[in-house]
Parts: sequence; C-alpha cells; structure tokens
Amino acid sequence: MRASIRASQGLQGRCKLPGDKSLSHRAALFAALATGESRFENMLDAGVTRAMLDALTQLGVEYEFSDGVLRMQGKGPEGLKTPQAHLDCGHSATTMRLLAGALGGAGVGAVLDGSSGLRRRPMARVAEPLRAMGVAIQTAPGGTAPLQLEARPVSQALMGGSFQLKVASAQVKTAILLAGLGAQEAVTVQEPGPSRDHTERLLAAMGAAIEQVGKYSVRLHPTRSPLQPLRMRLPGDISSAAFLMVAALISPHSNLELADVGLNPTRAGILDALDFMGADIRVFPQAQTSGGEPVGDVQVKSSSLRGVLVEGPLVVRMIDEFPAFAVAAAFAQGRTEVRQAAELRHKESDRITALCTQLARLGAQVEEGADGFVIHGGRPLAGGVQVEHYGDHRLAMALCIAGLRTEDPVVVDQIEIIEQSFPGFLDLLGSLGAEVRRWA
Repeated sequence: MRASIRASQGLQGRCKLPGDKSLSHRAALFAALATGESRFENMLDAGVTRAMLDALTQLGVEYEFSDGVLRMQGKGPEGLKTPQAHLDCGHSATTMRLLAGALGGAGVGAVLDGSSGLRRRPMARVAEPLRAMGVAIQTAPGGTAPLQLEARPVSQALMGGSFQLKVASAQVKTAILLAGLGAQEAVTVQEPGPSRDHTERLLAAMGAAIEQVGKYSVRLHPTRSPLQPLRMRLPGDISSAAFLMVAALISPHSNLELADVGLNPTRAGILDALDFMGADIRVFPQAQTSGGEPVGDVQVKSSSLRGVLVEGPLVVRMIDEFPAFAVAAAFAQGRTEVRQAAELRHKESDRITALCTQLARLGAQVEEGADGFVIHGGRPLAGGVQVEHYGDHRLAMALCIAGLRTEDPVVVDQIEIIEQSFPGFLDLLGSLGAEVRRWA
C-alpha cells in the first residue's frame, strides 16, 4: 500500500493517542511476573506489542486483550513455562531485550529470534551483563540475535553486583533489573546519562525494593515477596505525539490538542527541543497514573521555528523522536545541529543516514556526521518523489508529515509498517484535516 498526505486548511481538533509503546511492553511483561490479575486500559495494540503478547502466550501466560484493555493473570517468574518453539520478537528489540532479562532471572530456557532487521541490532550489550550475573546466554556471531538462554534450576540464584553501562539504555537497564528479581543480592545499574525510568516507576508501584542511589544509578534489592499486580490506564505515547505536534507546527492555521499524553521527564525531551525552536506549545499537567507516570494535555499551534543545537542529556530524552524533530528542523529558519546521537545508527534503521538521505531527496540541505547531522532549514522542499523508509516505522511517519508542506506530493510505499507502533495514524491525520490518499 502506498500513501501521500497533503495539508489543506491546517490540522484542527482534539484527539487521544494509542497507549505508550514502552509502557505497553513493560505492562504486559511485568504483569506476567506479578502474582494476581493486572488490568491495563489504553494498551497499545500494534505489531511490536503483539510480539510481546505472543511470546508470553508461548510461555504459558493467560490473558484477555480486547478494545485496548489487557487483563493478565500473573503467576510470578516461577509460573513461566519452557516454550515449545523459538520466541519470535518480530521487529521489536524491546521485546527481545526485556524478555532476555526476565527469562534469565526466572531460569527459563528459550531461543529469542526476530526479523532480519532485528537480527542486525546489537544484543551483546544485554547478553554480557546477564552472563556476568550467571545467566547462560549466547548470541549469534557479532553479538546479535538469535539469543539462546539455557534453563537454570530455581534453587540456583543469580549473582548481583554493580553494572556500569557504556551507553545509557533503558532496555539494557531493564533487562538487568528483571534478571535481578532472581538474584541473591542487590543489583545496581549505573548509566553515563539519563534514560527513561518507566521500569523503576512500575516496579516501585508493584512493591519491589528499588531505589535511586545516584544521579544516574538505580539499585534493586532481593525480592522478599511477590510482585503485586497493577491496575492503570496507560498514557498516550509521546513518541507518537511528536509526529502530530510537528505536523501541526509546520502546517499553517493549525490548532491541535492532544489529550492524556505521557509527560515522563525522561521521555519529554522533544517538548524541550521544540520549545527551544520557538514552538507554540502549551502543556496542561494532570494527576499521575497509578503506575507513577506523569500525564497531561498538549496544545500545539502552527509556528515559525528556528534552528537549534541538540546535544548532551537532551539526546537521550528524545532519542525516539529524532525522525519527527528532523522534519521540524527542515522547515525551521537557520541551522539545526544534532551531536552525540550515535545511538540513532542502531535503531530500526540507521536513522542518521536514512534521515539525511531521504530529506535530501525531498530537497533539504543536510550534512551527515558520525554521531549526528546538520540541517539548514527554511528552504522550500520540492517533494514529488517516492521515498524509502528502510522498514522503519518512525521514518515512514516522518516522511508522511514532511509531505504536508512539500511543493509536490511525497509518496511513501509499504505504508503498513506504521502499524508497528501507531495504528490508525493515517486515519487520524485525515480526521484532523489532512488530505490522505492511499492506493495499492
């Protein structure tokens, strides 16, 4: 399926977003590790979260999932069964890395595999600390998937200790902490900078003995009682919201309201970056969720943007939003530079090369760097081409919203990839005023 999107009178209206992808992954897996029934509303129903749920099915976890509501009967780590086949993680690195930690902690043997794209992503960063804890885990040559975990007797506890990550990574941190649920002593994870803290908030709400012990360090103490089940409504995904925010900012006469968006400060760097660019964005905080997550409404109006420099801790706080941010930079006046973002090369695509290549095809003036890029914005983008998203759902959405302002339509092929993280994206844009055309 191909698609193109054009702007007419700007984007107008109020809408809600699919549940946060990072939280949806964690909600499902953590509920399986709890004892009792958990219930989550606004659970993301997309390709990546279905990969997690399908894996949990193979592990013997019982649940019901319909109309965005997930009810799961958790039986604790000891309730996980040995799967009869390889666990297919699809395109989802989050599924693979989090499952590796959880299964390592529970002593369950399994093989974790996925798509060809997932097989290119680095997994040694997870396998090495798990191995140091006593998990028998092997990667493919080159430190990639598939991952093979050997079973371990329940009586054989893992070792704890302190682990210092070279790159701030919530997925690696979470894998170590989940394995730490099966450790005989405390586990401490130290990072060089901030990463999203959904895991810490959820585990604390479930009764785990977890604490912050430094600016970028967290410690999990040995589990003395079962994890308690959770009941919460998941906030809208700010990574998905980023595309709608940028779409409204670059489309004249737009006034868009996004309801119940997750505002976790470790994830909300895109709001700061757009604010630095001069975006007309107002945030209306609400009460936290029962899982300790900040949430609120966001109002966005079309704006004249200016180029900015993004580097340091802000990079980690908006690491998944750079495809949307790059589009904003292409329409901003002046020079935008991104530094210290080499991690973008290890996403669903090499997002540095992919963004630079495809924005240049649209007519943007871009410069690729080793750990970032420079965009000289403010010049009209011609469009009029079919672009390539390299199997990257977020790059596909970024190219769609770029087409709102190009002189000629931008055609995005294999548009179904967007369903991996933002089901209904094109329909939602259409309901807000965009002109959406789809064809085979």
